[in-house]
Formats: sequence, C-alpha cells, structure tokens
Amino acid sequence: MRINSKIWDRLKEVATEQQLPAKFIILREGEVSNNIYFIKKGCLRLCFNNDGKDVTFQFFFEGDAVSSIESFWANQPSMFSLETIEASTILHVSKTDFHRIVTSSVEIKELVEKQIFQRLITYQKLFLSRIKEKPQERYEQLLTHNPDIFNRIPQHYIASYLGITSVSLSRIRNRK
Repeated sequence: MRINSKIWDRLKEVATEQQLPAKFIILREGEVSNNIYFIKKGCLRLCFNNDGKDVTFQFFFEGDAVSSIESFWANQPSMFSLETIEASTILHVSKTDFHRIVTSSVEIKELVEKQIFQRLITYQKLFLSRIKEKPQERYEQLLTHNPDIFNRIPQHYIASYLGITSVSLSRIRNRK
C-alpha cells in the first residue's frame, strides 16, 4: 500500500527506523509477524520456499507498506519470508501501535481500507495472469507497468516472480 503524507506523519510518532543491508531477512517463513513495515528507501520482496525452491511472490518499493498480512492480522505463522533486495531504510510499527493509529481516525482507517482493497485487486490480477497469460505476456505487462524494476531487481528474482526460469527470462528479453 502506498502511504500518503498524513499517515506518514502519524506513523513517524510510533515507528522505529532501521537501516538494513541487502539480503537481510526481516521476517522468516513460519515466524509470527508482529510488525508492519514502511519503506522509506530501498526495495523488499515477499518470498517462500516451495520444495526447496525460492519463489518471489511480490516486490515492494519506496512508499509501500508490507507485512505478512495473514500473520500480522491473524497471529498465524507467516507463509512468507520478507527480505531486503538492496540496502533499505524501513520504519516498523507494532501491531498495537498500528491498530491504535487506524482506529483513532476514520480518515486513516478509510485510507488503509482503500489500500488493502487495491492490494487485493493487484493479487487477483497476478493470480489470473499466472493462469491466463503466457510468460512473454507476463513479462511485457511487468515491463509496461514497472519498467524500473529491471534496473533494481536481480534477474533471478524477476524470473521467479514471473513463474519462469532465469534462462527463459533471458530468452524472452533477448527477443526484444
């Protein structure tokens, strides 16, 4: 979810800022997430282990909020790991503080709800693209909507996100 200035101002009151190196695991698959993270600088990925294979589920950039939502909201073990891709500056806010901020203002609650629905729509589109589109089409969609991603994210993470191998991604890119 992209955070507007009003929410940023409220978050700064309760957030702890952290400088993290690249490839730092913030949350491991199976742990319970007690924080939500807001990215000031850098990029992160949600990933999981599928029978020994590292799979990237989603990328997050400056201004985004990220958590293992099922873990954060339901106090369940996370289905995902959260890892920095490049050196990053994040703010982390505890579940208690985040809940207090959201319930203290109808406007903030509505903004958060809007962002959650936007994220749900993004995930629905991602799910459908994996079923309906060929790898070439998924690549072209990513290139059209997020061209900067190719300058910041290693190719093997992009390939994993697209559901293909690095070799297949190289072939697709070389056709252009």
